[in-house]
Amino acid sequence: GFLFDVCVIVLCVCVHASHSVSIRSPHETLLAALHLGPLLQSVTLLEMSFLWRWRSFTLVHIEFRQCQSAFVSHGLVVFPAARVVPVVNGGTANGEACMFPFLFQGQEYSQCTTDGRSDGRLWCSTSYDYDQEKRWGFCETEEQQEQRQQAEEAEELYQAVVRLLNTTTRKSHKKELYEKLQKVAEKGHHKAMEKVAYAMLFGDYLAQNVPRAKEMFEKLAKEGSPKAQTALGFLYAAGLGVNSSQAKALVYYTFGALGGNMVAHMILGYRYWGGVGVPQSCESALTHYRLVANQVASDVTLTGSSAVQRIRLLDEVENPGSTSGMLEEDLIQYYQFLAEKGDVQAQVGLGQLHLHGGRGVEQNHQRAYDYFNQAANAGNTHAMAFLGKMYSEGSEFVPQNNETALQYFKKASDLGNPVGQSGLGMAYLYGRGVQVNYELALKYFQKAAEQGWVDGQLQLGTMYYSGIGVKRDYKQALKFFNLASQAGHILAFYNLAQMHATGTGVMRSCHTAVELFKNVCERGRWSERLMGAYAGFKEGDVDASLVQYLLLAEQGYEVAQSNVAFILDQRAQVFLENETYPRALLHWTRAAAQGYTVARIKLGDYHFYGYGTDVDYETAVIHYRLASEQQHSAQAMFNLGYMHEKGLGIKQDIHLAKRFYDMAAEASPDAQVPVFLALCKLGLVDELLTQVDLDQILGPEWDLYLMTVIALMLGTVIAYRQRQHQMVVPPRPPPRPRPGPRPGPEPEQQL
Repeated sequence: GFLFDVCVIVLCVCVHASHSVSIRSPHETLLAALHLGPLLQSVTLLEMSFLWRWRSFTLVHIEFRQCQSAFVSHGLVVFPAARVVPVVNGGTANGEACMFPFLFQGQEYSQCTTDGRSDGRLWCSTSYDYDQEKRWGFCETEEQQEQRQQAEEAEELYQAVVRLLNTTTRKSHKKELYEKLQKVAEKGHHKAMEKVAYAMLFGDYLAQNVPRAKEMFEKLAKEGSPKAQTALGFLYAAGLGVNSSQAKALVYYTFGALGGNMVAHMILGYRYWGGVGVPQSCESALTHYRLVANQVASDVTLTGSSAVQRIRLLDEVENPGSTSGMLEEDLIQYYQFLAEKGDVQAQVGLGQLHLHGGRGVEQNHQRAYDYFNQAANAGNTHAMAFLGKMYSEGSEFVPQNNETALQYFKKASDLGNPVGQSGLGMAYLYGRGVQVNYELALKYFQKAAEQGWVDGQLQLGTMYYSGIGVKRDYKQALKFFNLASQAGHILAFYNLAQMHATGTGVMRSCHTAVELFKNVCERGRWSERLMGAYAGFKEGDVDASLVQYLLLAEQGYEVAQSNVAFILDQRAQVFLENETYPRALLHWTRAAAQGYTVARIKLGDYHFYGYGTDVDYETAVIHYRLASEQQHSAQAMFNLGYMHEKGLGIKQDIHLAKRFYDMAAEASPDAQVPVFLALCKLGLVDELLTQVDLDQILGPEWDLYLMTVIALMLGTVIAYRQRQHQMVVPPRPPPRPRPGPRPGPEPEQQL
């Protein structure tokens, strides 16, 4: 019996080897067995079962690698390795491979069969004895096999393209990759279709094509894609490519949120918070925002995420000299020049800029490491600490290494650097490269917090909140979380939100919790689209920029809402002309509800002039008054003065008009010239022309003409006085001649 077992194993090895050395006949197989003794050591025997039948051994099943054999009573039958036939949906063993041979009703089958089925579908068992284990599934047809192979090829190509997209920074290269991704999407790959559809919607690296994007989203939504459902909700909410329907938008957003899409949750959170298309509900808003905030907080890294500037397009237009937070290319090159010359501060600054990205600079850990390394070699403690953070976190360019991180943190900490002290505290708190020691962690966090370092403050708050290494103290936790939040730390906002949501250490406040969670949510990875929308606007692709801002506005970004209204105010071409002002009014309203002063004034202007609504002076007065009282806006005060002067929407009162004009001049130096002109006109009218109806004689806008004339006269006087001053001032004497050149080399040798 033992000798029989050995022979069986040797013969199976021979069969296995015959597939790799192309041995065709049984005779050649037996000859090869004499030379395959060493292979027995590498054979993996997965399963053997023996049955005693009629005083002889019958091997029912042996499976290892590609060797499949069956032994029948009183004889040995060797089957060639059957092709792997995956089980398709249906049966009890989906996704597994067929087992050949398998036993069904006492008969062995070496291929898929229709026996036992009335519908004629091929099936197989995924274990040898079907009658006992009942494990089976439908066999894959040739068509299904072809579809599966195409899907596998598409997935392989998709993963390769995505890897390249995540590493490349050149826009031209990304365009080429998206064209390849488009070909993958044409094969029905769902994730590729999602990416391509969004790219077409926003005009990212592909030509903007909203109708085509809508078709793809509809197809994906029917197959249950949460991203596509959310996108369809956005299209119906914004009225892009479809008739606007807030009811349909809400349905699609709800399906997207049920599927786990964070953008859908964020949109629903904002809608419940502001009562947009749904009854206002703080608790419902809290539920959605908390889910998103949990995800955002879990993604926070030690080195931080990309920095995102919230740029208002209106501010750039009205204040051309103001900074938008973006660095000019010339300035970046200047800092690079200084860094190359050994300026340590420039090296550290550029290192931080490339570490976090933002201000027009893309995130680049390799360049950040190089700059920090140069500065650290020059003895800069801040650079040492940031190198420690990079090694502690790890990235594609800097391998994670706790020991190296600890060395950098210790060097910086010994020299009193708070970033290094906080890094050492983290090492002792979580046991990174050292044994956990809460006392030392607390000590280093306290040192860092005393110097105002935000991470030290945050971690102290965490230790007091959880009672790690110290007695639990919610008041101390609240104190340190508040300090860290003043520096803008996202986890400080998150922890404060949790405390207010649960009433831990403070009175429970749903409103405060929602505002804090909303702040956290708006710093998720989707906020990077703000920079993409701004870049598109600056490059002249206004329509694509508008669509991106529209989605961000749906998510509740106030800066996006005001930018959408501004672009629509400039008569963008995405919507019909008669829809532009009403849509702009809607977004000015939403931005004003979030406290943006200029949006509140714009609402007053729209009602004053009848843009997107009927002329309504009373409503205009309400908006101007709110902006004046709540935000102390000089422009709103000036407008109230004018309306009091003219008696528009409010009782005419010259004294109140003068008072509001004076308040506007006090509120802003920029208002002093228009206030001066208005007061001149007001005094002239009050003293000389009180008995004359100038509106009837000169028209309703005579006062604007008068102020224009006064402004021109004032400008003429100022220009004349400057010219007279230049004529009176005597000319400066010419500079003394420089001494002649010293004797030197011949002219042809001089530089």
